[in-house]
Amino acid sequence: MSRLQGKRAIVTGAGSGIGRATSKLFAREGAAVLCVDKTEAVHETAEAITKAGGKALALTADVGVEDQVQGYIGRAISAFGGVDVLYANAGISGGYVPIVDQTVEQWQEILRVNLIGPFLAIKRVVPLMVAQKKGSIICTASVAGIRANAGPTPYSASKAGVISLVQVTANELYGTGVRVNAICPGLIETGMTKPIFDGARARGSEGKIGQLNPTARYGHPEEIAAMALFLASDEASYVNGQAFPVDGGLTSTLPFVARR
Repeated sequence: MSRLQGKRAIVTGAGSGIGRATSKLFAREGAAVLCVDKTEAVHETAEAITKAGGKALALTADVGVEDQVQGYIGRAISAFGGVDVLYANAGISGGYVPIVDQTVEQWQEILRVNLIGPFLAIKRVVPLMVAQKKGSIICTASVAGIRANAGPTPYSASKAGVISLVQVTANELYGTGVRVNAICPGLIETGMTKPIFDGARARGSEGKIGQLNPTARYGHPEEIAAMALFLASDEASYVNGQAFPVDGGLTSTLPFVARR
């Protein structure tokens, strides 16, 4: 369990879900991890890692505020001596609201967290990674940024922006040794998707969750963490500027009626 041995990582949105699962996996694979989240639950993540024998620190921060982004990157540098991996995972959905009822303020907040947050992380960590001539930056996008009907309008637009941000940045960093990739989760059971799961269970239709993908089920945070681990590791040294769906095959299909 040493695929990240000696690496120094930052994971945002580490208080729960995908961020927590990834932080734990990175630590198990040998990384020192700075766990960042806006909630105090991030301390529980770091405590679980240290109790398991890993190395982790926790910091509360708003990923959409530039001085706080600079603060968490500075904390990683002071604690670990640098940053080799940055996983900009934090995000919000905003809930489903008809487009005619959406407000500019709702759009601004979702874009601030979901798109400006990764931009700020990249902006602030790139000089360090370029100077050391290596680094892996990973962003959480979504299948909602690839196809319609996988998320609310502003959320989907923000995640499409993340995919573009990753592609453009990877090329802007041509020849620097810094890689930039995105993960596009499908339907994963996390705090963000809890209303979907709660509603299905209340209706007795939990078995239908995920039925539109050929794997015929929903996903788990650990399955996204596994992709993040690959992209963070040296095994992905030739992987750059890509957006990887981890969705059970959802984005490979057109709408269909399940044959069962």
